[in-house]
Amino acid sequence: MALTTEDRREITETLSLLGHLADSGRADRLEEVFTPDAVYDLTAAGLGAFSGIDAIRQASERIGAHGPVAHHLTNVVVGGEEDGVVSVLSKGLLLMADGRVESIVVADDVRRHGGGWRIARHVVTPQPAPEAGGA
Repeated sequence: MALTTEDRREITETLSLLGHLADSGRADRLEEVFTPDAVYDLTAAGLGAFSGIDAIRQASERIGAHGPVAHHLTNVVVGGEEDGVVSVLSKGLLLMADGRVESIVVADDVRRHGGGWRIARHVVTPQPAPEAGGA
């Protein structure tokens, strides 16, 4: 089944809401963006992977004080739907507490749950700065 424009808007809004919840410390509302069995994978950032909303909530609360103070989502590309799952690729800019800005690449798998689109898998990969003198 082809995704509608409304599906694409709802998917993008779900991903955007995650950043707002993270920035406002609202881990109590993670059910609004994640499926119950979701995986939040920060392995590439050296922080491991967390399975299930309770584990994601605990990790969020633990990382929160040392993590970004602002999450900005951009360059969202919503793929097609296969077996009820939609793959989404996006970029993010993270404002860190010390003023640094970091860039990330995010790969999400989203699916319908609880009357809306929810994130089933969220994989964050830091995008390293180019080497000096590199192209």
